Amino acid sequence: MTAFKTIDSEDLSIAKVFQSFYKVPDYQREYVWGEKDAQGERGDEVEQFLQDIFGEFEQATKDDAPEYFIGTIVVCADKDGVLDLIDGQQRTTTSFLTLCALRDALAALGAETPATLSDQILSSSTDWQGDTVNRMRLDLQYEDAQGVMAEYGEGKGYDARKDGTRSIRNLANAYAAIREFLKDKFGDDVQAVRRFHGYFTNKVKLIRIQTPDVSRALKIFETINDRGVGLDAMDLLKNLLFMNAKADQFRKLKDEWKALTQALYGAGEKPLRFLRYYILANFNVRDAKIREEDIYNWLVKANDQTNHIGDPLGFAVRLKEAALDYANFATLKNQQGHLESGLANTRALGGSAIKQHHILLLAGRHLTGERFTRLCNAIEEVMCVWLIAGVLTKDYERAIAQGTKALREVKTDADLDAFITSFVDGQKSLYHERFRQALLTLKSWNVRQFRLKYLLAKFTQYFDIQAYGAAGKDQLGPYLVSKVEVEHILARGADEAAQAEFGDGAKDINLTESLGNFVLLEKAVNIVASNAAYSVKAAQYPNSQFLLTRCQTELMQVGVNDQITRAMKRLDPSPTWTAETIRQRQEWYADVALDVWGLRHVKPHDIFDEMFG
Repeated sequence: MTAFKTIDSEDLSIAKVFQSFYKVPDYQREYVWGEKDAQGERGDEVEQFLQDIFGEFEQATKDDAPEYFIGTIVVCADKDGVLDLIDGQQRTTTSFLTLCALRDALAALGAETPATLSDQILSSSTDWQGDTVNRMRLDLQYEDAQGVMAEYGEGKGYDARKDGTRSIRNLANAYAAIREFLKDKFGDDVQAVRRFHGYFTNKVKLIRIQTPDVSRALKIFETINDRGVGLDAMDLLKNLLFMNAKADQFRKLKDEWKALTQALYGAGEKPLRFLRYYILANFNVRDAKIREEDIYNWLVKANDQTNHIGDPLGFAVRLKEAALDYANFATLKNQQGHLESGLANTRALGGSAIKQHHILLLAGRHLTGERFTRLCNAIEEVMCVWLIAGVLTKDYERAIAQGTKALREVKTDADLDAFITSFVDGQKSLYHERFRQALLTLKSWNVRQFRLKYLLAKFTQYFDIQAYGAAGKDQLGPYLVSKVEVEHILARGADEAAQAEFGDGAKDINLTESLGNFVLLEKAVNIVASNAAYSVKAAQYPNSQFLLTRCQTELMQVGVNDQITRAMKRLDPSPTWTAETIRQRQEWYADVALDVWGLRHVKPHDIFDEMFG
């Protein structure tokens, strides 16, 4: 009869927890509590951890105190008896840092450190051969930590390294938060710090589950965190891959996962959003939708598509390669790291918050060179139609997810032509009239300022390219810089002469804030034009470098049938500026938009493929 090794579960105080030695294996994720956001604000996980404990500490009497439970950790012992920490790294590391901070706070107050506290941080162990080794009670073995935990254990405190890897910064933030907490709550009261240490080590408790091997520990980790409670799908997926990988694959799997996450963090992207987009781009998802909280459950059931169980390392490699491309896309580059105008333009259109088009980019990442550029340009056009037409995010994201299946099959120029016709032109067809009507009625308050400038930049660039060619004009960036401004032809604060010249409606914001009343103008020229009458501004507009603005009042005289003259035939100069000319200019913009965003050849609804409906 086979004897199975048992799983032990113990209810332990912090004092008993740190009678053992722990190490966080090198394949674990880094320490993330206390991480600062883009605004430099420190995460509040550490403060909340301590505040919750302090709340119970305050209920203590001279005779007794309530216990406080901080959760579960999962461990398994190595051959030397050191416990690999499989789950619970964040709270265990924070607890260890708290012990270090308590010791350092006492030292700063000139108080003696209790021997029990010192032993909870640094002690010795003797192996079966009789060799005794001094070691920290907790050792972070992943590369991001680079031995910094020992510096806190040795008492360097505020002098421990603060810069370097993400984990080093987060550990420094956490340690500082703990020291600040102790100072705030106890000031210079040595006895109060001692009492808190006593409460922390004796009344704060956790459940430690010890398993006979790593695979069993990983399985328990998955069970405890079922449905992603406390962890997100990226953490659970990582665990799932390790659980199904062979032991000799751990190092490679860890390296692939680290490269994946570093690529995303380096680009400022959220790993969970990337994972969701990756799934929508590469696999068949029911109803073409999946919420972030559903990702892990979907993965568990979708091995027939992903093969992450049969080949966890291969899946991680594929995911990493996609993440590297995604990081490039997020920084407006193609797979080779070169700037892609279509992506830069889409960012100017949508801002940094709109990223759903990344699903299409991930589905089309196998395309290279001119094909990928065509895809990016087509995405910009259809995104503009969706956003200006006011299509709901959930509707165009659903369309995107449905379109990925066809995009994944694109191999040739003819395939790409077919995809653009069926999907991109199909979506343009569906929203053609809503797009045109939106432009006909568009006011500045209908769109964000950056989107208004994007629209005017595209109109301006379009005619510059028609007149002068694409060389030097193919990038939208020069039209979007701060020294180029959105000019109100009839100024919002028009002076008396301008109001008198314009006549009725000079103060009507429905006129001054209409798309038809706007043009791009260099700041230096705009300062001179200011709030003056149109007849005065007319002398300044020809000083612009933009053909559309230069010809605001009249066409230039350059030739008979040269390229510039042919381009100017499409322009709409206005010798005078009235309420009627503003309306006419807006109609003209709405018509030109059909060429700028490729809708002229697309008839409303006629070629819309029902598969994308």
